[in-house]
Order: sequence, then C-alpha cells, then structure tokens
Amino acid sequence: MSASSSGNNAAKAEKIVGILEGRFGEIPWWPGDTDEVMIGSILTQQTRWENVVRALALLKERGLCSMSAIYTADPQEIEEAVRCTGFYRIKARRLKALAAFVTDTSGGIDLMAGIPTPTLRAGLLGVHGIGEETADSILCYGFSRPSFVVDAYTERIARCAGITTPRSALKPLFESVLEEDSHVYHQTHAHIVEYAKGWCTKKRCEGCRIMALNG
Repeated sequence: MSASSSGNNAAKAEKIVGILEGRFGEIPWWPGDTDEVMIGSILTQQTRWENVVRALALLKERGLCSMSAIYTADPQEIEEAVRCTGFYRIKARRLKALAAFVTDTSGGIDLMAGIPTPTLRAGLLGVHGIGEETADSILCYGFSRPSFVVDAYTERIARCAGITTPRSALKPLFESVLEEDSHVYHQTHAHIVEYAKGWCTKKRCEGCRIMALNG
C-alpha cells in the first residue's frame, strides 16, 4: 500500500470517528465486571445481545456468572443457562476453556490485571474459540486496555467510507487515529455499532454520511 493510500485511509478513519462522536456523544456500553464481560464476550458470538442478557441473568440466578464458577461447574449446567444464545454446547466448551486459562494459566483475574497487554492478548488468542474480536473485547471492556475492537460493523463502515486497508489492518489503523485510552476505544466501538445498527442493517445507504466519504 502506498504512503498516499495509507494517509488517505487514516484521514477517512479519523473522519468516521469525528462524525460518529458528534452524532452520539457519550453512551453507556457493555456494563458489568470483568467476569461478566469475559462470559458475555463468548456468548455474544453469532447471536443478538438481547439473548446474551437473558443468558447472563440465568447464569446469575444459578451462581455461575464468574470465571471461578464456570471453572468448577458441570458443563450441562452451563449449557442449560446459555441455550438461548444458540450453539450452546460449543459456547459452554469455550467458556470452560476460557475459565481454565484464567484459573490454571493466569492464576486468576486479579493476576491477569498485571499481565502486559500484548502478552495477555496472545494468551487469550491461544484459547479455543477466542479470535481477535473476542480477545479485544475482553481486553478493552473487561480489563480497560487500549485494544480496539474490530467487528463486522467496523469493516462494513470502513468499506463504505472507501477505506482500502485489509480487515487485519483495521485495528492498527483506528488505533493510529485515536487517543490511546481504553474509554475512547470503548466509545468509538460503541458508536460504530450503534450507527451500523441504525443505517447498515436497514440498508439506509442514501443519505449516509459515511458513504459520502467515499468520493
């Protein structure tokens, strides 16, 4: 990629951030403690957030909404609680794998808080069922690390704006134009998701301010 293309992509990413910040301002996003965020990051795979909320409530009712509880729980108990999110057997296995990483490999959540971000990210990516989006969600929302989350909405909006960089490079691209602060990353990702839900999922391309950047 040429230097001019790289600079153009960065300029468009910065404009996306500015447009969405002006539209939404401060919005609440993904509340909950570290345990809940880690569990939610697995449950949200391939389902709607409303289903995740239901599953989290069921896990809380059964005393299973923590990594330590997941670690010792019978897999069938977990499956029953998260059935509403779909792929519940797979997700139960992934939750058990994550709980084992937290407990056996990392020594618990308190000790994980002291692990440098690159090391912790690499460890999370080594857990079965955890890809980059899930790992960055855990880091950003669970541990307040400046690790930007790239999801399908991010890529869609980037393409609509005319950003040509491959998906694998979208994370460093947005991080290059954002203040290195976890809250800024929280809000920018939240803005992208909220905008995409209102425009992209309803195919309201005409009049979209992001599409206007692709000129």
